[in-house]
Amino acid sequence: MCGIAGIAQLGTGEPVDRTLLERMTKRLAHRGPDDDGILLDGPVGLGHRRLAIVDLSPSGHQPMANEDDTIWVVFNGEIYNHQALRRGLEARGHRYRGRSDTETILHLYEERGDACVAELEGEFAFALWDGPRRRVLLARDRLGVKPLYYAERGGALIFASEIKAILEHPGISRRVDLEALYHYLTFFTTPAPSTLFAGIGKLPPGHLLTWEGQSRPLLRPYWRLADAASRVTRTESEWTEAIREHVKLAVDDRMMSDVPVGVFLSGGIDSSTALGFMAQGSGRPVETFSVGFRDNPAYNEFHYARMAAERFGGNYHEIRIGHEEMLEYLPNLIYHQDEPLADPVCVPLYYVSRLARDHGVKVVQVGEGSDELFAGYPGYLVATALYDRAWRRFTSLPLPLRILAYRGLAPAFRALGRVKELDHLHRAARGEEMFWGNAIAFRELEKRALLRGPLGNGALSSHDLTRIDKITMSTSVEARVPFFDHRLAELTLGIPRSLRVRTGPKHLLKNAVRGLLPDEIIDRPKQGFSAPIREWFRGPVAGQLATKLEGSALWDLDCFNMPHVRELLRRHREGRKDLSTRLWCLLNLALWYDEWIGHSPGRGR
Repeated sequence: MCGIAGIAQLGTGEPVDRTLLERMTKRLAHRGPDDDGILLDGPVGLGHRRLAIVDLSPSGHQPMANEDDTIWVVFNGEIYNHQALRRGLEARGHRYRGRSDTETILHLYEERGDACVAELEGEFAFALWDGPRRRVLLARDRLGVKPLYYAERGGALIFASEIKAILEHPGISRRVDLEALYHYLTFFTTPAPSTLFAGIGKLPPGHLLTWEGQSRPLLRPYWRLADAASRVTRTESEWTEAIREHVKLAVDDRMMSDVPVGVFLSGGIDSSTALGFMAQGSGRPVETFSVGFRDNPAYNEFHYARMAAERFGGNYHEIRIGHEEMLEYLPNLIYHQDEPLADPVCVPLYYVSRLARDHGVKVVQVGEGSDELFAGYPGYLVATALYDRAWRRFTSLPLPLRILAYRGLAPAFRALGRVKELDHLHRAARGEEMFWGNAIAFRELEKRALLRGPLGNGALSSHDLTRIDKITMSTSVEARVPFFDHRLAELTLGIPRSLRVRTGPKHLLKNAVRGLLPDEIIDRPKQGFSAPIREWFRGPVAGQLATKLEGSALWDLDCFNMPHVRELLRRHREGRKDLSTRLWCLLNLALWYDEWIGHSPGRGR
């Protein structure tokens, strides 16, 4: 994994300012401390920071060119089928200079053009400059494991792995996107293609962006999960075997590295499965890393993590943190997130990432994604598969009939206390766009209490992947996510609903790994990796957190209702209701605003 940045001034033809590009690239130094490089070719400049993992030699330096130095690329990620692609390319006359997977992108583009992206299996974001055609190509992997942001200003396309690099450009202003703000209060993150910075977008997963200068950049998809989902009919035992094979393949692929690969181990079924398959293919003990809380042991899973490490002969490492570490890390958390990501798991994730780096491990596998695939809890991948038939019928009705149906159903929903479901029903009856997966963080009434003025709706991007990338890379550690393998996603989206939860969450995955993992891990109640934010907002540091929240310049914006924020704090402190997730969401938003919008961000981090 690395960091990429670039400027394409095809609209004006003006040469790129080297000092500006160097500044942008330097902002990404944490993503690639091993090497850096710059390419300037008239109106295009590419910058790269390298975290050396595959081909540690100087031949892995980027920006990288084809044989005649006419096509250049900067690349972040891993192409797991690059050896197979390379064999075919070499058989057709292509000549490689080194062993890196980056070079395969160049040669494949020479043969296939933009269609090369569909042949890549892995997780990636890259920018390619085709000099002879005066053409820029940006691409992002199918599920959005690797990030890529961009902005258009004055005939220029500015892009980077992180927003902070784009903000170095003098043409980029710092303003809040109010529609994206509404999304944030729905999802606790900002779905692609928006960001909370007005005018800066995310390249959506499974998309390409091309620009040849004479027209506007063209954004288009090259892959859709719904179109690629498996439609093979299988028995339950065949599904179980297919899942085991695909998970093992995904884990095995992510062992591709010229440096040791460790694992973040919670002791749950997901990370333990990754460790089990890693151990089968590793010639030495796998380094495992676990994190927990000193003052809140109920959140810890060390017992199960140690059990898994012992089962597979892993070298076990753990760290315990408390509210002091949370407060210490909070400013850097906001800086490295770029956008607020209201997930308190970012705090322990940072400390376990640092633990891995301190032990000389800069590549790890993680268990995120399994819940989305196997219905451990409702997630964005299974939303389309589990979209209820009756709901589809309801939303397909003409609007007048929907209104009548809503009036008939609403009393029953109210009587059952199904407030969120009633909210969905009401929105559909009014013909409003629904969020992907029907995700809700703040209910509509709460959002109206917090916000003033009309704000829009959007679609869900991956919460987990943003957290994993931003936090692990802040410590110069690459996290690989086998459960976000697109082939596994295609397979699992075809699983019949009746099989997903036949005997409880992750029914098929549990059957697939029974015999690999101890039964005690497979059959334990689901705990979930979380952090004690309820206690943080009621305990010794509650006053400091409240001061940070209430003292933010964010509340000077006309769209917020500060008395309602104080009411949330009061109700939580009094123990009347657990509002900690909402408070953490608002705290992240407030500190983000102070860091990036309210005043100039801190330098020299």
